[in-house]
Amino acid sequence: MTTPLKKAALEGLADAAGFVLGALAGWQLGVVFGYDFVNTPGWGLPQLTGLLFIVLGCGLGRMLFRRLLGVSFPADK
Repeated sequence: MTTPLKKAALEGLADAAGFVLGALAGWQLGVVFGYDFVNTPGWGLPQLTGLLFIVLGCGLGRMLFRRLLGVSFPADK
């Protein structure tokens, strides 16, 4: 695999795995604290707080996986 193609594949893998696993981790952390977004009806503060846990998990998971795989961020170029 060429270097740009390999780098693009690693970026895609890091983004996909980071988003999915980070969202799952954020969701479970929200459940532990009593803010379950997925299994509770309505749009109150607890549900929105649970959604915030999921969104933060996505971003942190992506960042963690990119660091683990050694993929630089656009600002690092």
